[in-house]
Amino acid sequence: MPPRYAIIHGIVRSIGNMSNIFFASVAVVLYFGVAYRLGMRLSGGPDITIDKRAPIAIGIGAVTLHGLVLYTTLFTSEGVNLSFFPTISLLTWVGALLVLVTSMYRPVENLAIALLPLAALAVVLGLAFPGMQILVDDQRVGLEIHILISILAFSVLTIAAIQAALLAIQNSHLHARRPGGFIRMLPPLETMETLLFKMISFGFALQTLSLVSGFVFLEDMFLQHKVHHTFLSLTAWLVFAILLWGRFRFGWRGRIAIRWTVGGFFTLLLAYLGSKLVLELVLGR
Repeated sequence: MPPRYAIIHGIVRSIGNMSNIFFASVAVVLYFGVAYRLGMRLSGGPDITIDKRAPIAIGIGAVTLHGLVLYTTLFTSEGVNLSFFPTISLLTWVGALLVLVTSMYRPVENLAIALLPLAALAVVLGLAFPGMQILVDDQRVGLEIHILISILAFSVLTIAAIQAALLAIQNSHLHARRPGGFIRMLPPLETMETLLFKMISFGFALQTLSLVSGFVFLEDMFLQHKVHHTFLSLTAWLVFAILLWGRFRFGWRGRIAIRWTVGGFFTLLLAYLGSKLVLELVLGR
């Protein structure tokens, strides 16, 4: 590259980096602001009567800025970068988007209180530690389909795990005969459980498609560096399958449903990010 073009390229790249820092900073502020407003609404504070549409609209703005930063981190001139922290940023971005969009017609906006701060942290880490694990594969389209379905499955089941945590708190308050404050802003217990199982059913269907697409598009799901991911993914799938069967056959609910949901999620978390953390950050592969 001629010197004058190298200088121009450097200036353009610097401007792009400064834009990313600015967009990420604004996204973080908006994420925390929306989480705070919704938290005040949930806690029964002075913002208890706030209309949820305004925070959701601001949250969509934060997700948009997060997406702009994420795009430049993921899509490089060499290919798609799926390093550890950009992948976490992508997962939280999808989760935040799903929660905010769903909040427009379902009472799930309280899930954003936990998810949006995680997305704020993830956008910072993804920008600060972009890594460089480029996706290169002869079956590129098939592999990208598999990755997309896997990300959606993980994001939906993450939202289900947060819903299970809220349900556990609600259940505990009701059993302790403390229905005020936090609890009065949540939907009824039956509605919360119905929403939980709808999320789990949708996530389970996506997880099933993820496993099927993996066996179809990947050469060998049981190679040495993939066997832990495959085993844990299958285990998580089995946990959610048993939970849905127990719900259908025995009417499982309450603490049983919460424990199985959380157990399945953490197994899936180890499958998606545990092995990636060890291989990339510990072993440097």
